[in-house]
Amino acid sequence: MRIKVLFQSAVRMLGSLIILSVGAAAQAEGTTVKDIPFAAIDGVRIGNAQNDQGKTGVTVLCFPNGAKTGVDVSGGGPASREMSVLDPTKEDIGVHAIVLAGGSAYGLAASDGVMKCLEENGIGFDTGVALVPLVVQSDIYDLSYGRSDIRPDSAMGYEACRNALAGGEPLSGSVGVGVGATVGKLCGMKQSQKSGIGYHAVQLGTLKLGAVVVVNAIGDVYAHGQKIAGLMNAQRTEFMDSVQELYRRTASRDLFPRTNTTLGVVVTNGKFDKAQLTRIAAQARNAYARSINPVGTLADGDTIYASSCGVPVDADINVVGTLAAEVMAKAIENAIVSSKMDDAEYLSHCPDLPTTQE
Repeated sequence: MRIKVLFQSAVRMLGSLIILSVGAAAQAEGTTVKDIPFAAIDGVRIGNAQNDQGKTGVTVLCFPNGAKTGVDVSGGGPASREMSVLDPTKEDIGVHAIVLAGGSAYGLAASDGVMKCLEENGIGFDTGVALVPLVVQSDIYDLSYGRSDIRPDSAMGYEACRNALAGGEPLSGSVGVGVGATVGKLCGMKQSQKSGIGYHAVQLGTLKLGAVVVVNAIGDVYAHGQKIAGLMNAQRTEFMDSVQELYRRTASRDLFPRTNTTLGVVVTNGKFDKAQLTRIAAQARNAYARSINPVGTLADGDTIYASSCGVPVDADINVVGTLAAEVMAKAIENAIVSSKMDDAEYLSHCPDLPTTQE
């Protein structure tokens, strides 16, 4: 009898150990962040269109079923469309597309084509009389690279949206809106470097989160504590420090006002409303501060959107905000690394503009 009791106790202890082991494994799996393809995030499709002669383009993030979205604008000179739709005090009905384009304010015409494409595909807010796609947009200033008289238009926006709905690949580099992106422009285009658009996505348990960013900053770009792109000396033989160059200028000067913009989008399946997504977008801005210097100046139009799409999962806003900044920083790095270009080729697309160096 005693042997039977001991055997039963041993079985119960073994069972408890197995349960604890499985629970620990599940908990460890839930706290491990792993890289995933951006396309693994459900509910969003991405498409690009560009003009290689003009060095400008459009990238569309399409949400066929809509996506609750918030926005954080930290730069001093944004070029944007329908931003008031994202005001947390307005109705939270979501958007159907986020458009990132070149051409500065001229490029805002791209959304007309995006709306047309969405309407043709039965995507939009049903008013009872017609479908009205809700489309927001932000643009970079790329008129000083390539040809300033070629800008994104309705046709280019339509093409990018069509490519998104057809299942376009989210490619990093000089693609779509990234075609005209440059960095390190404090002393003019001849001392700047090529940049582009970058993507990165991760999964934490059932939570998925991705970041898209087009880096078109006046400042320098850093990764892992090292400068990876930015202001060059006049001979283009070594880096200069944009912050030190800025400090050298004690008098007020024109820093190419409103001609630099880093645009980012955070996409997640986390279940959040517009106000919470606005907060997540604001927290993702920490990536800009970690990766770009100087940043958020009056010469920038920096903007970050945050969208919730796909099958929603419960998630903590602080976890997602922290993770968004980490993923955005990696996307910034990918935008630079994937856009490297030979100096001769790069300079051939930079017009002879006066510099701001004095």
